[in-house]
Amino acid sequence: MRILHVASEVYPYSRTGGLADVMAALPAELARLGHQITVLSPWYEDLAGDPRELWRSRRVRLGEIMRDGVRFLFLETPDFKRGGIYHDDDVRRFSLWGQLALPVLEEAGVETDVLHGHDWAAGLVVTYGKLRGVPSVFTIHNLQYQGRWNIRDSFAWTGLPEWMETPQQVEFNGDLNLMKAGLLNAGHITTVSPTYAQEITTREYGEGLESVLQRRQAQGQLSGVINGLDQERWNPRTDGHVQPYADMAGKQANVAALRAELGLDDAPILSCVSRLAEQKGLDILLDALPEITQHWNVVVLGSGDPRLEAAFASWAERSPRVRHIMGMNETLAHRLYAGADAFAMPSRFEPCGLSQMIALRYATPPIARRTGGLTDTVPEDIGFLFDDATPQAFLAALSDAQAVLADPAAWNQRAARGMPLDFSWEGPAREYLAIYERVGGKG
Repeated sequence: MRILHVASEVYPYSRTGGLADVMAALPAELARLGHQITVLSPWYEDLAGDPRELWRSRRVRLGEIMRDGVRFLFLETPDFKRGGIYHDDDVRRFSLWGQLALPVLEEAGVETDVLHGHDWAAGLVVTYGKLRGVPSVFTIHNLQYQGRWNIRDSFAWTGLPEWMETPQQVEFNGDLNLMKAGLLNAGHITTVSPTYAQEITTREYGEGLESVLQRRQAQGQLSGVINGLDQERWNPRTDGHVQPYADMAGKQANVAALRAELGLDDAPILSCVSRLAEQKGLDILLDALPEITQHWNVVVLGSGDPRLEAAFASWAERSPRVRHIMGMNETLAHRLYAGADAFAMPSRFEPCGLSQMIALRYATPPIARRTGGLTDTVPEDIGFLFDDATPQAFLAALSDAQAVLADPAAWNQRAARGMPLDFSWEGPAREYLAIYERVGGKG
C-alpha cells in the first residue's frame, strides 16, 4: 500500500516529544514490511536536515529526504519560516498549512491509498482527505491538545465549505477544533494504548470530546494500538551512551557510575526523564519529596512548567539527595535509565508512554500510576503500580519497592525480568496494516 503519514514533528528532523519518535519508527517498520511510506511534516526554519527541493511555487516549497526506506517530505509555507516548532498562533499556521498539504502533494505527483493523520495538527488534512475521497486513519497521541481557536476568527483559515462550520463538523463550544475535525472525518480512529482508548470515552479523560468518541466506539471505529519502541536506540546491550550491559552485574556498574557522576550518596536512585507538567504527575513527585529523600536520591531531567522547574531547582539547591537538570540531554537520559535503581512515572494520564518501556529494558522498575499505556505495558511482577493520583499513593508504591530492594537477590531477579520484553514495532505495525486495509476497502 501507499501510505501517507502527516504529523507536526518527526525524529530526527524536528522533535519535542514522543510523537516525533513514533514518526521515525512506525513508518520505518511499515517500509520494512514492504509498503510505500511517505511522511509529511512542516519544513521548519531550523529543521535538523537538508531536504532536496522537489517543488516550488511563489510562496510554498516541498522538500524530500530519504531515510530507512521512507520518503520524508517537508512542506514550507510562509508561517513556518521562523525558529522553533510550536507557537501561540499554531491554529492559524496549521490550518493554512493543512489546506495546502494535499493539493501540493498532488502537484508533486505523490499518490496515496491511505492517509494516516497524527494529532490535532493533522486534523484538517484528514478532513480534506475525506472531501477528496482519500481513506484515512486518525491517531490521538494526546487528547488534551486539540488545536482550538474562536471559530468566528478562525474558520476562514481552514478554507472549508461553509456547511462544515457546525457542531457536527469542526465547531466545538464556539471554537474551531482541529482535533474534533480529525475525529469526525477519519475512517477509523486509533489511540496509542488499549486502556487509553477506553479512558477517553469517559468524562474524566475525554476532554469534552467523549460523546464523539463514544459514537465512534459504538460504530467499531475506535481502537487502541500500543506504541512500539526503537529497539536499537534503546538497547542496554549496545548503548554507546552507557557502559553496555546484559545482566544485573553490568547494571550495577552503571548505577555506581551515575552515583559518582552526580555526587550522590549510597541511598538508592530514583530517576525521572520527563516534560515537567501536571499531566506527568510531576507535582505529585514534588509534593512527596520530603518523605522520598529520607530514603532515596532523586534525579529529574526535563523542563516545562516554570513553577515546577523553579520548585525542583530549589530542592536541588538545598537537598544533597536531589538533582535537577534542565532541558533534554540525550546522553544523560540514557545514563539515567541505566544508572537508576527505579524510575518514577506518577502520571495523571498517560496515553502510551515510552519511558516505562525504556526503563523496563534497562532493568529499572517503574513506579507508575495505573493509567493508560502504563497499565498495558508495566507487568505487575516487575513494576510497582498505584491507583490514586496522590503523593500518598505514590509513596506507598515506593515503599513497596524499597521493601523489595532490601533483598538484593529478589530485586535483581525482579528487575531483570524487564530486559527481554519485546516492545518492537512489528506487532503494532501489523495492527495498523490491518486497519489500513479495512478503511481502504482491501480487508
